[in-house]
Amino acid sequence: RAMRNQPPWRLLHEVTATSRHYVDRLFDPDPQKVLQGVIDMKNAVIGNNKQKANLIVLGAVPRLLYLLQQSSSSLELRTECAVVLGSLAMGTENNIKSLVDCHIIPALLQGLLSPDLIFIEACLRCLRTVFISPVTPVQLLYTDPTVIPHLMSLLSSSQRTQEYITQIFSHCCKTPEHQTVLFNHGAIQNIAPLLISPSYKVRMQALKCFSVLAYENTQVSMTLVNVLVDGELLSQVFVKMMQRDQPIEMQLTAAKCLTYMCRAGAIRTDDSCIVLKTLPCLVRMCSKEHLLEERVEGAETLAYLMEPDVELQRIASTTDHLVAMLADYFKYPSSVSAITDIKRVGRGPPGVVNSATVHVLKISLVSCSSSPSSRLQLDHDLKHAHELRQAAFKLYASLGSNDEDIRKKITETENMMDRIVSGLSESSIKVRLAAVRCLHSLSRSVQQLRTSFHDHAVWKPLMKLLQNAPDEVLVMASSTLCNLLLEFSPSKEPILESGVIELLCSLTQSDSPALRVNGIWALMNMAFQADQKVKVEIVRCLGTEQLFRLLSDPDTNVLMKTLGLLRNLLSTRPHIDQIMSSHGKQIMQAVTLILEAEHSIEVKEQTLCILANIADGNTAKELLMTNDDMLQKVKYYMVGHSNVKLQLAATFCISNLIWNEEDGSQERQDKLREMGFVDVLHKLTQASDPNLSDRAKTAMQQYLA
Repeated sequence: RAMRNQPPWRLLHEVTATSRHYVDRLFDPDPQKVLQGVIDMKNAVIGNNKQKANLIVLGAVPRLLYLLQQSSSSLELRTECAVVLGSLAMGTENNIKSLVDCHIIPALLQGLLSPDLIFIEACLRCLRTVFISPVTPVQLLYTDPTVIPHLMSLLSSSQRTQEYITQIFSHCCKTPEHQTVLFNHGAIQNIAPLLISPSYKVRMQALKCFSVLAYENTQVSMTLVNVLVDGELLSQVFVKMMQRDQPIEMQLTAAKCLTYMCRAGAIRTDDSCIVLKTLPCLVRMCSKEHLLEERVEGAETLAYLMEPDVELQRIASTTDHLVAMLADYFKYPSSVSAITDIKRVGRGPPGVVNSATVHVLKISLVSCSSSPSSRLQLDHDLKHAHELRQAAFKLYASLGSNDEDIRKKITETENMMDRIVSGLSESSIKVRLAAVRCLHSLSRSVQQLRTSFHDHAVWKPLMKLLQNAPDEVLVMASSTLCNLLLEFSPSKEPILESGVIELLCSLTQSDSPALRVNGIWALMNMAFQADQKVKVEIVRCLGTEQLFRLLSDPDTNVLMKTLGLLRNLLSTRPHIDQIMSSHGKQIMQAVTLILEAEHSIEVKEQTLCILANIADGNTAKELLMTNDDMLQKVKYYMVGHSNVKLQLAATFCISNLIWNEEDGSQERQDKLREMGFVDVLHKLTQASDPNLSDRAKTAMQQYLA
């Protein structure tokens, strides 16, 4: 009670004074007293974050590191220093930052050169704690090239070194370069035997190592396929680890390893270890009886596994009612409200989930006066609610990316379209991205565009999303918009009326090739069979300068879609004549440049099709007839080139110019005869390709009529 009446500054002063006493003892001239001081400090900081923070502020870390590195320090003192530093690292992220700033990592790595195993283990335990923190730059592990090989050599020392080193590797392998360094220093052959270690922790950390090494890495995955562990293929070891009697964490991580090996091309998608073991294991992880974290990880890994393979998508969609099961992922609230019946991890040891550490909690609505712990729990649950929805959208996107029946199944799931629509405006950017990815996947269906998309006016939230989103969301949202602007989509009209043209034109000026492609692609779809008014608006808004800049874009996809846009703009005679009368000179110039440059067959075919459209105009065809250079180019593509597609497109162009029923056809026929086109057509009537010979015969008949 007397303490309770003390003013706060007095208490602070007393805590600091106690902490100061611990630090002062580190400077005692008597080594024995220093050792006792370090041991007392160790006991004082266990589970006491305030004490840890005070000791750091008062400068304990540099002194502990000095004692740790002094050759005159006894082995016991150096070991105790490493233990205390490890305990300080167990505190907050700020503690870790302070330790890293004091150069703890090089000091501990140096300590690993000691011949004493107990000291090495203490250094490794502390290094492990520092490296698993998100604030530690993982690059610090790779600065000195001798570190990784030395860690590999320590792996056989004890179960503890195995656990700590593999944990360090799995947390510090973040890039393809890191994967290569570890691979080149023998990570696979050194870590593989640990998968059958008697220690669960060692087996688990070794497994995690393989999952980060194999992720999107063909070299590692191809090597893993042929590795034997105690006479058994590694993939079979992973299959055993996925059995239902293994801890969930192990099942999930083994499934990830096989998923990553499959996606990297080392295991076929129809291999029994994928179809009969990995896929069912991941579907199982999505069910209600698992923890939120496990359900999120299971769904995301499953989405990744089947993303490119329609057969796996079909199998998954009929396994354990997966489509309906995922609907449960939306049952958790997206705003602060009651969160009930959620399976949670109790306060068991970190990373090990067993049945004893799981319990079911019910939380009533948390009021403003609630305790900090319940507020933290609520934040934790809301974060998981976001992650669950993100995972469900990702998995639905993957499931529905190819098969029409699966898409139908998804859209018919309770309130699914409403959920996607509300997902597009969620506060979490990751949920918005996943929702729009799901929408994009479903928008590949003609039937869905005509029904669900129309019924739910999906285009409205999509347009809103396009206003100010980060690039990755913009790419997905604009891809979806491209599909909504196809001619059979009922959303096309309302989107047009909403002033979308300006938005799409601005996308074509993006630095991102994907956004430029989508902007121009959407305009191309919009221009297909469009009214004159829409076409004029597109040309006005895009501006001729930008249109011609896009025609010389280094990205072939952008160029192809721009040519597609131009071809759609130049369809139906009045439109062709109007656009060519105002922009004819520049269009002919752009066409010339493309036909003269080194471009693919597809690009040149599109360009010749544009010429054929121009040749179909009433007045526009004169731009071709008065351009002998262009006519010679067309002739070259008819006979000087062996590609049938180009020959066909060029022949179409001439056929349109000499068509009989049109004014001035006689003069055009005469001029083209003089230029040798009749001989060329005659030659093409003998072509081996039936389409080409028919087209040439049709053109020849214009001369005979």
